[in-house]
Amino acid sequence: MLRVLQRIVEAVNQAPDFELALQTMVRQVKEALHTDSCTVYLADHEQHQFALAATDGLEIRSDKPIHVPFGEGVISLAASREEPLNIANASEHPAFLRLEHVVEDRYKAMLAAPVIHRRRVLGVLAVQQEQARAFTRDEEAFVVTLAAQLAVVIAHAEAKGLLRTAKQSPWLQTIKGLPAAPGVAIGEAFVVKPPARLSEVTPKRSDMPEHEIRAFRAAVARTRQELLTISDSMKGQVAEETLAIFDVYHAMMDSASLGKEVEQTINDGWRAQTALKLVVEQLVNQFENLDDEYIRERASDVRDLGNRILAHLQNREARKFNPPKQCILVADEVTATMLAELPQAEIIGMVSLRGSGNSHAAIMARSMGIPAVLGVDDIELNEVSGETLIVDGYNGDVFVNPPLQVENEYRQLADEELALRQKVMQARDLPAETTDGVRVQLNLNVGLNTERDWLNDLNVHGVGLYRTEIPFMMRERLPTEDEQEELYSAVLEQFRGAPVVMRTLDVGGDKPLPYLPMDEENPFLGWRGIRMTLDHPEIFLVQIRAMLRASVGRNNLRILLPMITSAEEVDEAVRMIHQAYHEVAEELQCSVDEQLFEPQIGVMIEVPALIYQLHCVADKVDFFSVGTNDLTQYMLAVDRNNSRVASLYDAFHPAVLHALKQIIERCDELNKPVSVCGELAGEPGGALLLLAMGFRNFSMNSYNIDRIRWIIRHIAAADLEQVLQRALAARSPQEVKQHVIMALENAGLGGFVRAGG
Repeated sequence: MLRVLQRIVEAVNQAPDFELALQTMVRQVKEALHTDSCTVYLADHEQHQFALAATDGLEIRSDKPIHVPFGEGVISLAASREEPLNIANASEHPAFLRLEHVVEDRYKAMLAAPVIHRRRVLGVLAVQQEQARAFTRDEEAFVVTLAAQLAVVIAHAEAKGLLRTAKQSPWLQTIKGLPAAPGVAIGEAFVVKPPARLSEVTPKRSDMPEHEIRAFRAAVARTRQELLTISDSMKGQVAEETLAIFDVYHAMMDSASLGKEVEQTINDGWRAQTALKLVVEQLVNQFENLDDEYIRERASDVRDLGNRILAHLQNREARKFNPPKQCILVADEVTATMLAELPQAEIIGMVSLRGSGNSHAAIMARSMGIPAVLGVDDIELNEVSGETLIVDGYNGDVFVNPPLQVENEYRQLADEELALRQKVMQARDLPAETTDGVRVQLNLNVGLNTERDWLNDLNVHGVGLYRTEIPFMMRERLPTEDEQEELYSAVLEQFRGAPVVMRTLDVGGDKPLPYLPMDEENPFLGWRGIRMTLDHPEIFLVQIRAMLRASVGRNNLRILLPMITSAEEVDEAVRMIHQAYHEVAEELQCSVDEQLFEPQIGVMIEVPALIYQLHCVADKVDFFSVGTNDLTQYMLAVDRNNSRVASLYDAFHPAVLHALKQIIERCDELNKPVSVCGELAGEPGGALLLLAMGFRNFSMNSYNIDRIRWIIRHIAAADLEQVLQRALAARSPQEVKQHVIMALENAGLGGFVRAGG
């Protein structure tokens, strides 16, 4: 039976269009179960009825569509109960409905299974037989399993507008993605594909390794020059820190591991193209299995770089783009280099089938002020090329060929968005202070070493979170103390005079280092963060020593310990930090001008257990920092990277809000400063709730600084208490968001949570 099920699913997925897919399914299900009829009904929630979409066995005596009203018949009963109905003689069932123009009197047995996708009934799959009998449990399980498979097919068709009624316009259904850069854009879709694809390389052997290595090195050199040209073309068009994205590409090419492994694979008897494919795909897999979203998105950069080197290996000519004016860039995976290659004046929006808000393409889009929606998996590139798109970067919505009234509404919202953006920029030099005098410190979350003068340009207090993982991920060995010192020195010097919170190495378990293999059944709850580094003091001490050496004469280093669960972990980490401090002080014998200051030590609150242990560690540390991303994940027992349960991940969950309120209350009692460095602080509604709780130190990505500052300056902290109480009393994240949105609307700040304002 399993083999039959797989064959049917494969046939449905390979069908060239939706109607044929449904017809294929009903025919093959009828044959597989040796039944007399199989029918698919699709739910039309606007018209409150089910439409007969495909059948093999029912006799239809009309050219008009056949409908079953909601609430009537066995079909509606199965849908409302959300469970299969197995009826030996359906015609005698009290819910049985005789449909006009449908001949089914000869059928007795009926099995109806609802088709459900993400808790929403999309239709019903029904099989019927002349013989009066109950279907077996195996048959029932077979139909229920097929209904679950059919749900995905129908959901994709619904997103494409293929389920529309005669009154609806094509593509009127909103295509959902992830909002990656705020704003609204309307324009023609311009589809771009990579210059070459490693996935299309067929592995081949070679007995001329010297020739292949020369070809590989030449391709790397041409790629390096190409990236330099692209980077130079962007100067003056985007912020300087955005150009540092290209430094990551150069660092990957400079990485001994990439070139060395490719050449080693060539020496093992493979062609250069094959060797590049094997090495890059292995590195991509390593990145894609990470938990840290920012670092995981580096997989896109590695894949992009590999495709570019491959294009030069294949001697492809440089591409010349000719995009239409005011167009929307659409690609399977938009990359930073792809965006930079295109004429800036022509690209007004971006849609990517893959990626998240932490991808370099998203970072560049925000820097360029281009609305972006990523993770859109319900469209085909060839279907949207040349079509009119609306990109709503606030809600993650994409419309294809929208009705005129929808387009006109969004054009008005786009004008309002532009006016709002210009107003927000005007407040950059002003303090983040509420109308009733409550001052808030805004800090940066930094993941790249940049050269921009952030302190003056964005008017921030300092760095609330600096990730140190990338140098460890991009090598085939641990970075030396000198290599780490050089990197940390650049960051501390860049923010001289302002605090820089450096998080110690946060890898392990779900974020393995390529040279430190880890195999765990449940990595999300495993050997990671401080747990790993305490088990490897030789790694931890070297990193701390490098940070301390880099801080000589600057006195702006703060050290943050991740994934803390117990007081014992803090005791041991602090002991080793003190040990490293005394070692470095003795070695350097710092003069008065180059004094080595003992850094402040902080702990991340991201494991719920620590909330109840704050009093046990408060005397050992100087500050706390709340990582709302992981705290939410662990509070709700939801892997936010798992698409099946990602909808349950929501930092606005009332339980998470109660935990945050308890954290600030405990920190106040302990007289310990606390900041929030998770994504919630950069959300307009999240910032309001945190402000109402009593948090006064927020850290976020650069593109949120101006928006959050404006919101803080146009709201009274005293007015937020009622909003907070309603949020804490709410039953769901959706109810919380309704209260927050209402508060923003009442304050005239609705434009920050929707297009326009």
